[in-house]
Amino acid sequence: MDKVLIANRGEIAVRLIRGCHDTGLSCVAVYADQELDAPHVRLADEAFALGGTRPADTYLAIGTLVAVALRAGADAVHPGYGFLAENADFAQAVVDAGLTWIGPPAKAIRDLGDKTVARRIAAAVGAPLVPGLPQPAGEVSEIRSFADEHGYPLLIKAAFGGGGRGMKVVRGPEELDRAYESAVRESTAAFGRGECFVERYLDQARHLETQCLADRTGKVVVLSTRDCSLQRRNQKLVEEAPAPFLTDEQVHRLYDASKAILAEAGYVNAGTCEFLLAPDGTISFNEVNTRLQVEHPVTELVTGCDVVVEQLRIASGGLIDYDDPVVTGHAIEFRVNGEDPANGFLPSPGRLERWRVPSGPGVRWDGAYEEGDTLPAEFDSLLGKLIVYGRDRRQALARARRALSEFEVEGVATVLPMDRLVAEHPDFVSEPFRVHTHWIETVLADDLDALPASEEGSEESEPPGAGAGRRHLTLEVDGRRVEVTVPGDLGGLGPRGGPALPPPPPRHRREQAGAGAGTSSDTVASPMQARVVKLVAGDGQHVTKGETVVEVEAMKMEQSLCAPADGWVRGLSAKVGDEVQRGEVLCRVVDAPPDGRVP
Repeated sequence: MDKVLIANRGEIAVRLIRGCHDTGLSCVAVYADQELDAPHVRLADEAFALGGTRPADTYLAIGTLVAVALRAGADAVHPGYGFLAENADFAQAVVDAGLTWIGPPAKAIRDLGDKTVARRIAAAVGAPLVPGLPQPAGEVSEIRSFADEHGYPLLIKAAFGGGGRGMKVVRGPEELDRAYESAVRESTAAFGRGECFVERYLDQARHLETQCLADRTGKVVVLSTRDCSLQRRNQKLVEEAPAPFLTDEQVHRLYDASKAILAEAGYVNAGTCEFLLAPDGTISFNEVNTRLQVEHPVTELVTGCDVVVEQLRIASGGLIDYDDPVVTGHAIEFRVNGEDPANGFLPSPGRLERWRVPSGPGVRWDGAYEEGDTLPAEFDSLLGKLIVYGRDRRQALARARRALSEFEVEGVATVLPMDRLVAEHPDFVSEPFRVHTHWIETVLADDLDALPASEEGSEESEPPGAGAGRRHLTLEVDGRRVEVTVPGDLGGLGPRGGPALPPPPPRHRREQAGAGAGTSSDTVASPMQARVVKLVAGDGQHVTKGETVVEVEAMKMEQSLCAPADGWVRGLSAKVGDEVQRGEVLCRVVDAPPDGRVP
């Protein structure tokens, strides 16, 4: 391999570019229209436009990505994580184009990416399992029949995805229809496929996993265990390695099951086996992530193994000439998402007005944004990952508290206030370890409610001193990104020398917002910049307090907008697919007039 196309964006694209450069490989970046000057684009050796703004038109467009790779003269493709990373059709298209796929074979992706096939493989090698459907559900009635046999709670999961998207916990039959529809929509939006299946849900379980590597001879090694129990909406927020407070027997069982599953599947390259650990000690295989994981840095710190470099080496035909490495020390990762923990973790796209990342002993930052950059609403909310390392868990936690206290962000809301609470909480820092996959939403909920709500970021503006010196002007020539240097006082230039943009339209007035001072008690307003994905109620329809009226989506996650009181929906003019702004009033819920007519 000489030149690698990075078929991704954001933090993971930056990480992959650095890994390629560390091994002497050149990199080609791709970008959506709004990311012309994104850090991953600037770090790459070359960059090409994908010609669109939405995931479906850019980072999910298989034909476009393969065509760009060929045009750029790349001889390999790394998918990163998310988007098409676990898409067997993309892997096969890359291979069919004569390029090297940096990941597992398409067949392994297809087999293990289908959660039901993965379960059959796990059962064949004796891995522990809870009951589940043998195939994806064609319709909700199949899930209802499974529930009649096995009872509630159930877990609906995207059959061909991950990252918490398309995953819904159903605790009773009244929740089933809406949860299934939402899971299908999220899965389709995030992964291009909407099939879902179901299994019994283990309440208050820990999420455990093993980071594995496999080569073309069939050798599989486990680098370490990880604990990823701290989640919100089934999306991981805090991860650590090794998984704390496990017995030697439990660790051996995780290692043995992981190796057997991957060997049976004919797996090659990096992958992760995920398990659940119930309070009674029950272990159940969950799934295999056939890609690089977001949380791979914690494993790198405790093993000294560069997982990205190993991916590149194995894809080039290299063999694993070592056994399971010895784990030394302890590492903890905090995902820094642009979300407001004081307001239901609503996404908070906007401009980073102030951005001060901590450093010092035992601190690593994997990120993709810089001060002045904008976190777009169309993509994932991840800004970067703060990873700390210590000789043991106690020292890692001390360094985490120090690093979190040094982190400064203005302009967008982030989960950092929640991270600071977690790093001090006795359930997390001490034994017995009391966290589980819904701990944040239950135990930590009151502490999160007490946090001050964040204000939205300010509008994008020209940085101080923007007219001085010489400027870099970014242009596109036939879809390829190029830079030229021009005098700084040349008119019509915006930040970083890009074309000056017209001033943004005025935001909706604060009194229109769905929460906060000045809010009308009868309004249903969007709490964020989002897209309407479903109208649950129609104009003139009667609804009860708390009933969903409209569902919107931002940063690949759905949010239900509910009726503030009993009444009739009035003034609902939004349509599915409409873009709405934060604070935009979508409708009102009003009492029936005295004559009884519906308004």
